[in-house]
Amino acid sequence: MTKKINKTTTLSAQVAVSKSESGMDYVQVLPDNPRVGLVEPFHGMGHGQMLNNGSFDFIRKKRIRRKPELKKDYVSLSFGSDGNDRVVFVVPSEMRAELPQILRKGIKAVIKYLIEKGYSL
Repeated sequence: MTKKINKTTTLSAQVAVSKSESGMDYVQVLPDNPRVGLVEPFHGMGHGQMLNNGSFDFIRKKRIRRKPELKKDYVSLSFGSDGNDRVVFVVPSEMRAELPQILRKGIKAVIKYLIEKGYSL
């Protein structure tokens, strides 16, 4: 069994919160003693909140990616661990005129796959 290590870094800092032109909040943490490598950079979505005592709390939301169950020319089918199943079409814009045929063919492939796997109507 692998033991997961939690790394905690405590900063003495100011937090600046401002609104951008798009209406999004911009949060900036300004450490009192900045130095390279103090906090490992990351990119991701999550939930941030300014607490009543003035501290800022951010919980990162892990993005769980799953390989598609079915992948054909322009369509893929995935069963998500978040409780949602996805049928995704990706079609180059220069093929937009052929989109109705591509959608029909792709949905037929998805339906056939689901019936073969026992997800019949």
